[in-house]
Amino acid sequence: RAAMAKWPNVPDVFGWLRLDGRGQWWIQNQRLSHPAMIEFIQRNYAQDRQGRAFFQNGPQRVFVELENTPLVWRVQADGQVHSPTGACAQPQQCLVDENGLLYAVSAAGLGLVHTQDMWLAAELLEQGRWPAPQTVAWAGLPQQFGFVRSPQLQAPVGAE
Repeated sequence: RAAMAKWPNVPDVFGWLRLDGRGQWWIQNQRLSHPAMIEFIQRNYAQDRQGRAFFQNGPQRVFVELENTPLVWRVQADGQVHSPTGACAQPQQCLVDENGLLYAVSAAGLGLVHTQDMWLAAELLEQGRWPAPQTVAWAGLPQQFGFVRSPQLQAPVGAE
């Protein structure tokens, strides 16, 4: 907050940070691997009122390009899902798109189920511990769940 008060007119950044479909962070074309940097981004990760995901870096908002959804869920044996950003929830709805990707909807929002957890997710679905998935169109997810995949495409002219 002090940095935001000291530097109130720091421009937003677009097209620099990306979250892929496996929950990995990328700066331009390089995957981040430094644990402290990843933890810092995830601790300061949020969405604005327009549904744009961002990382608050002091007074600056670094908007995030999403390969798929704002959250990537890791499935737990008890049926809960966890995101790397700290969100933890019980799926209230499951969706499957035309590509066979599975999504879980919870009070924390929509997230893609990590591909490495599909076996466990399938077991939870078969056991009836998760709701039966409904078919959904991948392209319609942002509008239906209120998020923006590419804030850069909506960036104001002159934004960095």
